[in-house]
Amino acid sequence: MARMAKHPSSGEIVTVGGGPAGLATALLIASAGVPVRLFAPPADPNDTRTTALLRGSVEVLKAAGVWNKLAGDAAPLNVMRIVDATGRLLRAPEVTFDCREIGGGPFGYNVKNGILVAALENRAAAVTSLSVDRRKIAVVTPGEQAVRLETEDGAAFSTPLVAAADGRNSPCRKAAGITASEGRYEQMALAFNIAHEIDHDNVSTEFHTDSGPLTFVPLPGRASSIVWVVRPAEARRLMALDDAALAEELRQRSYAILGDVLAVGPRAAFPISVLTVSAMAARRIVLIGEAGHVVPPIGAQGLNLGFRDAANLAELVADAWRAGKDPGDKALLETYAGRRRADVKARTTAIDLLNRSVLSGFLPLQAARGAGLYLLQRLGPLRRLIMELGIEEPGTASRIMRGEPL
Repeated sequence: MARMAKHPSSGEIVTVGGGPAGLATALLIASAGVPVRLFAPPADPNDTRTTALLRGSVEVLKAAGVWNKLAGDAAPLNVMRIVDATGRLLRAPEVTFDCREIGGGPFGYNVKNGILVAALENRAAAVTSLSVDRRKIAVVTPGEQAVRLETEDGAAFSTPLVAAADGRNSPCRKAAGITASEGRYEQMALAFNIAHEIDHDNVSTEFHTDSGPLTFVPLPGRASSIVWVVRPAEARRLMALDDAALAEELRQRSYAILGDVLAVGPRAAFPISVLTVSAMAARRIVLIGEAGHVVPPIGAQGLNLGFRDAANLAELVADAWRAGKDPGDKALLETYAGRRRADVKARTTAIDLLNRSVLSGFLPLQAARGAGLYLLQRLGPLRRLIMELGIEEPGTASRIMRGEPL
């Protein structure tokens, strides 16, 4: 039976998408006492990836009430190291970023996606102002006063605002009339976890090769998550290796910095792409996470951007709700889009440029990249500025990101 809101400010806010960004969005909004309905099909139980959660994302998870359940399964990221392993004539110096230079504790923490999603889902089940609906949305129809949603079994709902966290192929984005532009790189990423002989000492190491980065990110104990970006043909070759052969190749490619690779977990491979959109919000629909931006897995920015989306939207919705205002009106959508535009654009551009500079055989570009890394290594103030920009939201961050109450 259809359930329609009588007034835009009195209906449930709807979040579509059950990944970490969608779950966090729903939890943050609900934590302010705003009624939320989350349409979230069950999570993929075979997700072998991990997420490096930067400081602001940890604050998001604290505000969502889940960080205390995650902290014991997360490894702190105290040092981030870039090593030029291209073997080219113009090689950049090694650069080390140490969190002690800027204070405030670790840059972030690395945690398995399965553990992260489970903690978010468990919390969602316990929040009284949040209802979780496992049905899929089949039809999204924006209107002047509300958005009408229909599930696959024919049930209809109305909401003043949709938070669309439904992925890079977002049906909600298409319904809002927001266009997206996607570019593909001639690269694929392999993701898997390993156990190794030597302690990582909470150091994340990113080897820049001529096909993309090979990144070791600490996990609790003598374990690390691997994101290995290579050409498609190389990805197919690596995926076909048995565990022992892959372990040996990984040991050699990493100069055995962690000693022998003792075990290799299940692997996944996916193409590398970048997605940009014409707007982050329109027609009572706002974009969250990969519905609004996709970046290569470099610099731990992907999900962290999505958590920034969630924090900014939650703050705006909570303020509007408390003031008795329409949480889906044009002014709120424009404010949200304006807040997110600079952050998303800057990080998408920077990651794209860094990735292309590694891939390019153009000597002047290689020289410019090497010079930039040389300056980072030599100039402390510049290095500290880059560290702060890398982990913080530009401009005035949302209250949640600053660790303040919503």
